[in-house]
Amino acid sequence: MPSLVGARDLSKLKWRCRRGLLENDLLIERFFSRHESTLTEVQAQGLRVLMDLADNDLLDLLLGRTEPQGDLARADVIQVLGLMRAPK
Repeated sequence: MPSLVGARDLSKLKWRCRRGLLENDLLIERFFSRHESTLTEVQAQGLRVLMDLADNDLLDLLLGRTEPQGDLARADVIQVLGLMRAPK
């Protein structure tokens, strides 16, 4: 069974996910409202990788304008992107 993110690490992750673009914040907020109680350590690592991106690059990925390539084309990042892109 995958290891879930603890409350303290979840709080730190949510703080790290605050962005400069409102559009990113809204998509990330929706992701957390849907998945924070079931977020695994693997998914959290994928999310951390995404948070290292510039705001515009992140938005392009979230909106599906681009796909993960190079170092971003990894299972944890792709899984989290799928969850973040999912319609209601």
